[in-house]
Amino acid sequence: MKTLSPEAMRLGISERHFQQRVVELGKLFGWRRIYHPWTSLHSASGWPDLTLCKPPRLICAELKSERGRFTPAQEGWLNDLAACGVEVHRWRPSDWPTIVDVLRADT
Repeated sequence: MKTLSPEAMRLGISERHFQQRVVELGKLFGWRRIYHPWTSLHSASGWPDLTLCKPPRLICAELKSERGRFTPAQEGWLNDLAACGVEVHRWRPSDWPTIVDVLRADT
């Protein structure tokens, strides 16, 4: 799997392409279930972009381009999910090394 180069991050990778890369990485590290809505049209407003399951872990992650903004609805979901004990993340392409560490970890 190719990593995201500093140049790609600086030039601006699209959120869609970034999400594809995170999904590929999750599969590489054995995440058993990876859910992402096809479109936000039929999803609850602000629901995280990705839900990844690899027992005993459940991750909900909101993905943004380097310049993207988190909406109040997205922050609300992430805060409420975290309060329920769900592991939540707010990721941008520049967070790639951290994403690799998080998805590689067993617990």
